[in-house]
Amino acid sequence: MPYTASETRYQTMQYPRCGNSGLKLPALSLGFWHSFGVHNDYEVMKQLCFTAFDNGITHFDLANNYGPEYGRAEQNFGQILRESLSPWRDELIISTKAGYDMWEGPYGNWGSRKYLLASLDQSLRRMGLEYVDIFYHHRMDPQTPLEETMGALDQAVKSGKALYVGLSNYDGPTMEKASAILRELHCPFIINQNRYSILDRTPEKNGLKQAACREGKGIIAFSPLAQGLLTDKYLHHIPEDSRMAKDGRYLHREALSEEMRNKLKALNALAAQRGQTLAQMALRWVLDDTQITSVLIGASRPEQILENINILGHGGFTAKEREEIDRIVI
Repeated sequence: MPYTASETRYQTMQYPRCGNSGLKLPALSLGFWHSFGVHNDYEVMKQLCFTAFDNGITHFDLANNYGPEYGRAEQNFGQILRESLSPWRDELIISTKAGYDMWEGPYGNWGSRKYLLASLDQSLRRMGLEYVDIFYHHRMDPQTPLEETMGALDQAVKSGKALYVGLSNYDGPTMEKASAILRELHCPFIINQNRYSILDRTPEKNGLKQAACREGKGIIAFSPLAQGLLTDKYLHHIPEDSRMAKDGRYLHREALSEEMRNKLKALNALAAQRGQTLAQMALRWVLDDTQITSVLIGASRPEQILENINILGHGGFTAKEREEIDRIVI
């Protein structure tokens, strides 16, 4: 059966405005960092995209080296778009990034003009697109002049290959310098993507949240569940089929100390008092921050997407609950 989008897809989702721009993003966005690589089932990938879009998740977030293998997430998404989602292209926000290792040699990494613009061309070919809605520089580059990197982002827009640009993994001071350059170029820089969760407050510590507020830029949070720590999966042991057991690159066993496990158990008890799972409470905590435009969720099953969407109808936090979370974590 050919895919047909649900007629009720916009009834539940919320769409905050991205900073001072005219673009609205869904409160929850679908990230392709995991679950869209060479080892994943293509039919499941399709159902993840369909379930997301049917429930108002219009933003699909990719990067050049998401996989594994590098480029595979974009390639798989491009096939899904071509086979099933192309009639709804104008209802989708598709983003990609460049900044981390992508190909061999000195031109496949960091933030040079050569790398960024070549990578964007490759991403467009893999996805079968004429343009992406948002093109990000994926990380700060201490060796390339900021003017060069921002100039490449500006050219991506002026060449018609991106509608907006964003910065990922930048700190507050560097983001403000970049913003000044892009403002002078009249380049539509609208969004910052950064790791943010109950357990990881980096954007508060490095000045990014404060700077984004001053500059009128949106923030989209990734790893809101701390790579799975903020779920009930690791409360008692490390499951054999878990990411921590099978792939320790992003979630190391050392992260699950006895102190951390006690924190997770205390947070889980608070979530139960709120009538939520730990994962739902963790997502709601990020979304309740008025400076956060959208939260990136990952999923390996469509049911996980539906569970996450349920947080939109759940109330926020009392001051006492927020104090209790901070007491447990900080």
